Amino acid sequence: MPEADIDLRAIVGAVSDAADRALTLWAGGQTLVRQWEKVPGHPVCEADLEIDEMLRQSLGAIDPGAGWLSEETADTVHRLNLSRVWVVDPIDGTRDYLRGRTGWAVSVALVEQGAVRVGILAAPARNQLWLAQAGQGASRNGRSLTAGTRTRLPGSRVPADQLPRHDSDLVTVDKPNSIALRMAMVAADEADLVATVRWGNEWDIAAAGLIAQESGAIVTDALGDPLSFNRPQPTAFGLLCAAPGIHRAATDRLAPRARELLARG
Repeated sequence: MPEADIDLRAIVGAVSDAADRALTLWAGGQTLVRQWEKVPGHPVCEADLEIDEMLRQSLGAIDPGAGWLSEETADTVHRLNLSRVWVVDPIDGTRDYLRGRTGWAVSVALVEQGAVRVGILAAPARNQLWLAQAGQGASRNGRSLTAGTRTRLPGSRVPADQLPRHDSDLVTVDKPNSIALRMAMVAADEADLVATVRWGNEWDIAAAGLIAQESGAIVTDALGDPLSFNRPQPTAFGLLCAAPGIHRAATDRLAPRARELLARG
């Protein structure tokens, strides 16, 4: 699918339809869908699976030549032989979804040759549609996004319930369960920094990463290295999504912790 042939309207339509269905199942926070745990501490529900299949059908019709990588579909090596792949989290923030909170989103990215070309987050419980196309900027509900201009790490806004003692110079702001939405907050200058020091999955960050980058934010792994996608093992160690003026300082603070954790194995 050459860039000129990307049917952005169709992709947005497919994601929006899936988000509307997820919202219907959510039923204003009174979801009655069956739920269970894939592994302890990692909930999943019938809505995850239904939205996953809905997107697989609709996106597959838009670009039949693209591979598929999703949180809710068994991975195969088939995608590694393809230049394009859909990277999908049908409901990012399932915990908030099941608790009747609004911090969840449908996340879809189109990746080509390891780079994200299109990123979409639909958060219907918040009436938000986030969109980015490589080289063409990012928007929320049609309004362009620009990351913040902060240049000092102390005082930076972080979506978190609480902070470790050694990060007490940072400031907490509202934290949606969806990490994609937390990254999008950096794109919208509603947060300055999102950071993790654990192994994470491509589907959690692919779409939001492009949205943040197209807003001017810098997105790397916890060591400050660039991210790439559709890898054989589709994970990265940690995440650092920050306003451009503080990314270096945040890397200097985070990377030693990441290296220590990696050394422990």
